[in-house]
Amino acid sequence: MGKKFRSKKYRESVKKVDGGKRYQSEEALDLLASFPKAKFDETVNVAVKLNIDPRKAEQNLRGAIALPHGTGKQARVIAFCEGELAEQAKEAGAIEVGGAELAKKIEEGWFDFDKAVAHPSQMRHVGKLGKVLGPKGLMPTPKAGTVTEDVVSAVREFSAGKLEFRTDPGGNIHLPLGKRSFDNTKLNDNLQFVLTHLKAIKPVAVKGNYIEKICLSGTMTPGVFVAIEQ
Repeated sequence: MGKKFRSKKYRESVKKVDGGKRYQSEEALDLLASFPKAKFDETVNVAVKLNIDPRKAEQNLRGAIALPHGTGKQARVIAFCEGELAEQAKEAGAIEVGGAELAKKIEEGWFDFDKAVAHPSQMRHVGKLGKVLGPKGLMPTPKAGTVTEDVVSAVREFSAGKLEFRTDPGGNIHLPLGKRSFDNTKLNDNLQFVLTHLKAIKPVAVKGNYIEKICLSGTMTPGVFVAIEQ
């Protein structure tokens, strides 16, 4: 987007940022907090550039993570399970539960949910939905913790804001850290939790600096680069 299309608030914020500087995380969050606020509670996002090759299966990182202070957003979760398990999943927060009938509802065009979890026994129904759920990033998978025997816990965690992540083709991981209304201490706790988790799953084949860039931004703000501690 060209500069002439940027809002006045955005242009004011850019002036506060030293583009060549890598700020300590607390300093970066303080700077972000000083930017003019939008009329809604913006999401604070982190983008982490990793020194990996996502074309190699062992370096194409993906998984799920529950931030210590959540994200400030409750997700709408559906659960593919039946019988007593379906009742328990409903009590845990699932907005819809079922098997073949739930799969049929989705096939007919219903997508009013943010996350789908499934018991392994239901994959005979879920597997048919790959073409419609896959492109939307909603297809349950064991790697992301959305195909699991413990459907009830998965529903509870994802409803509370547990996040799925995976590297994009450029080796970046994007995650929300919370809302601008969060205390900066909570945002920093969430940020450090993400970075610690990414370091813990560093592929063995990666040599040299693993984390190359860290950038924080609000929904409507410029980015602020964060100093890296390898």
